[in-house]
Amino acid sequence: MARSWWIWPPRASLRVPTENVTRIGAITAADAAKWCLLGTFLVPFGGLLAIGVRAGETVLVSGATGSFGAAGVAVALAMGAAAVVATGRNEATLADLRRRFGDRVRCANVTGDEAADRQRMQAQAPAGIDCVLDILPPAASPAQARAAVMTVRPGGRVVLMGGIGMQGGGLELPYAWIMRNNVTIRGQWMYPREAVGQMVGLVRSGLIDLSHYEIAEFALEQANEAVAHAAANAGPFRQTMIRPGLQRP
Repeated sequence: MARSWWIWPPRASLRVPTENVTRIGAITAADAAKWCLLGTFLVPFGGLLAIGVRAGETVLVSGATGSFGAAGVAVALAMGAAAVVATGRNEATLADLRRRFGDRVRCANVTGDEAADRQRMQAQAPAGIDCVLDILPPAASPAQARAAVMTVRPGGRVVLMGGIGMQGGGLELPYAWIMRNNVTIRGQWMYPREAVGQMVGLVRSGLIDLSHYEIAEFALEQANEAVAHAAANAGPFRQTMIRPGLQRP
């Protein structure tokens, strides 16, 4: 796993192993906080790279109403997906994803009825779903993950990046279905080193738009206030950051 550090202002000093640092090029002081968003995009990017998402494919993002899932929708579109099926329980967030990214986003609300949820997801992609990115949180049920995984077409690919099983239990999938449909299922933890430079390119080209995010900045002395603000303002397209050197209001 590659870890990346962004250091601002330039006079700041931090010693880290060279292999854990990636140059992202010149940035302005005004944009420094936005570039810290790279970490949010890089996690789902690692999963989409792992299953080789190609331009023109249909990608399903399971857990699209979370912070990483919503970023995954944006990244899949930036990678050239013809359509992204966004799934989740929060209908307002699903509607917001469609408003932000347009008709290439198809939304499927999850109700908890596994069979009905699967049909609802597949109905959003009449030509079939090529890839599934599961990035559900630990609190989600295995049934919710399984409903999404089993939407993939014969020969499709699935990557697991979520928290299913971290609170007990696991993800049971039918052996025969996986075998007979030639489905590839793999896990991915974070992202490879080269993903950082690729993501920088997506941002600088405008394919990833950092302006979607509302960023709240706090001085280092306001760390407790920052934590409280982050807890009260969690969700997609929101970030709370501590910026050393920021003058406390």
